[in-house]
Amino acid sequence: MSVRLGVAALLLGLPALFAPGWAQLAPSPDAPPVSTAPAPADDEQSVATFKLQVNLVDVFFTVKDKGGNLVPHLTKDDCNVLEDKEPQKLKNFVAETNQPLTLGILLDTSGSQERVLPLEQQVGSQFLERILRQKDEAFLLSFDVNVDLLQDFTNSARQLSHAMNKAEINTAGGNGAAGIPGAGGGTIPSIGAPKGTLLYDAVYLAANEKMTQETGRKAMILLTDGEDQGSRVKIGESISAAQRSNVLVYVILIADRGFYGGFNMGYYGYSAMKKMAEETGGRLIDVGNNGKKLEAAFQQIEDELRTQYVASYTPSNSKLDGTFRHLAVECRGDGMKVQVRKGYFATPPSN
Repeated sequence: MSVRLGVAALLLGLPALFAPGWAQLAPSPDAPPVSTAPAPADDEQSVATFKLQVNLVDVFFTVKDKGGNLVPHLTKDDCNVLEDKEPQKLKNFVAETNQPLTLGILLDTSGSQERVLPLEQQVGSQFLERILRQKDEAFLLSFDVNVDLLQDFTNSARQLSHAMNKAEINTAGGNGAAGIPGAGGGTIPSIGAPKGTLLYDAVYLAANEKMTQETGRKAMILLTDGEDQGSRVKIGESISAAQRSNVLVYVILIADRGFYGGFNMGYYGYSAMKKMAEETGGRLIDVGNNGKKLEAAFQQIEDELRTQYVASYTPSNSKLDGTFRHLAVECRGDGMKVQVRKGYFATPPSN
């Protein structure tokens, strides 16, 4: 059964957006993923992970050569991590091929996706069957005029596939049968612009309500045309939420171009989604409405998530002042390209 954030809640303002429904969710029944990075030395045992808001920062990244191929066998001596352009002394450096993964699938069920949703359900289910291992977890939510949690954290690809296959297009006008697709048609309370595709709200909620308490490798996969209509938060706020939760955002840009007036007309969410993906260390993959390209996109994401490195360090700037620290990773080799989040917030400990 899905847990819904209704339109009425959205109209009450930002604080109310995150209370109904999501606050009632029980904690995940499965133990959260735990890092498999080597344990620190005895004199470092008092240093917790950055996720616990002490000053050890974990940086997850992938490396590709000039031909676009993943590079799986680098060592600590091959890469440098810079924070605000200052080189950092690494405490740990590990290739994380088998570390548990926490995954969120965010499915656009607005009217513009009506003719591509079956394709997403088929290929997405196959992806989940392949990628989930014993210690992994995933959840599924949909977003349209509402944000619905279709399946809470589980290790079961079968449960996730079942929930995904039950997803329906919702335009607030009868599951796509009435109203304006993607524009919140139908008789609903509204203030100002109609509520249509709450993409940014969905990312914000997933980061703050589902991902922030998880540890280790975390990623969201958005299946969307990139169009947001009616979100209470702005794109910058949703990106910041993902960065604070240390979660990569992959965007599979998928759309029925006929909905937008013809194949050559295209759609307009590309630049916003590219910004969201790149600033969180993920990637945007444009598949149009091509099934083979969608399959390839999921395979690329799977390969990247299974060929990651994690570098851990204690920042030379030890202030936990809430400021944004810019990250960069440089790896030796001809044409090496690193995919990494743009930075993190040095958040002080919470009580």
